[in-house]
Parts: sequence; C-alpha cells; structure tokens
Amino acid sequence: MESSDNGIEILSEDVCWERLRRTSIGRLGVNHDEQPAIYPINYAVDGASIVFRTRAESKISHAPMLERVAFEIDGFEAAHGAAWSVLIKGFGRFLDSAPEIEHADLLALQPWVGAERSAWLRIVPVEVTGRRFKIKRGTVTDGSIGWTDAI
Repeated sequence: MESSDNGIEILSEDVCWERLRRTSIGRLGVNHDEQPAIYPINYAVDGASIVFRTRAESKISHAPMLERVAFEIDGFEAAHGAAWSVLIKGFGRFLDSAPEIEHADLLALQPWVGAERSAWLRIVPVEVTGRRFKIKRGTVTDGSIGWTDAI
C-alpha cells in the first residue's frame, strides 16, 4: 500500500481483489436514459471479474448501459478508525455460453429478491483502484460515517 501526503493509502490491485472477495454487496453505476443510475447488487468474484444475477428484461440488462460501468464497495474498520473503498471501471456483458453459465451456477450466488433472476452478467474490469483513509475525529457518530468530512 502506498500513502499520499494527505493520509490516504492507495490499495494495491491484489488488496482490492481481496476486499472484493470478503463481501458480497456492492453498487453498480451505469448510464440510464443519459443520466447516472446506481443499483445495489449482491455479487460474487469470479477470477478477475464480478458476476451477478438479474432479470433478462431488467433496467440493468439494456446493452447501452453496459458499455461503461462502475462498481464500488466500501467498508469501515471501527477498531482502526479507518474507511476504505474499492472501485472497478469497466464494461458489462451477459454470460451467454452454456459452460460460462454452468460455471457461474457453481458460485451459489442466489438473488435476494423473489423475482426470477435468470440472466447472469459479468463486470469485466478495465481499471481496479482502491484507497483507505483515517476518519477524522468527530465524524463517526452512532455507527455512521460522515463521509464528506472524511474525504
């Protein structure tokens, strides 16, 4: 990990992937009707990519939305008074071959909502970055983080 002058540690790509493997909830950012949109998703790491399930006719599944995507996770380390964030920039694509879908099914990633989620999508990274930073004293109250104060 590399530190900057302002106390922000730059996470290596390996550390970013380790943190991605530790959790299963993230946010997918896409362009929808020429406006930014963010969707919460549960996901799994598959090699050097992120996979998740959706409905074939969902908002997320429209091809133009998948040309450029951002995916983010973050966390808070209460014991260390620190927070971290991992960002993937890349593109999304449907899993369309039987071997790919069979492999994804082995990841045991189940949708959290009752609606059918039969389509698999993969986020293919172009760039993976992360950072960790100390939270300023007084910005953590009742378990929440004053993010704007911390950055």
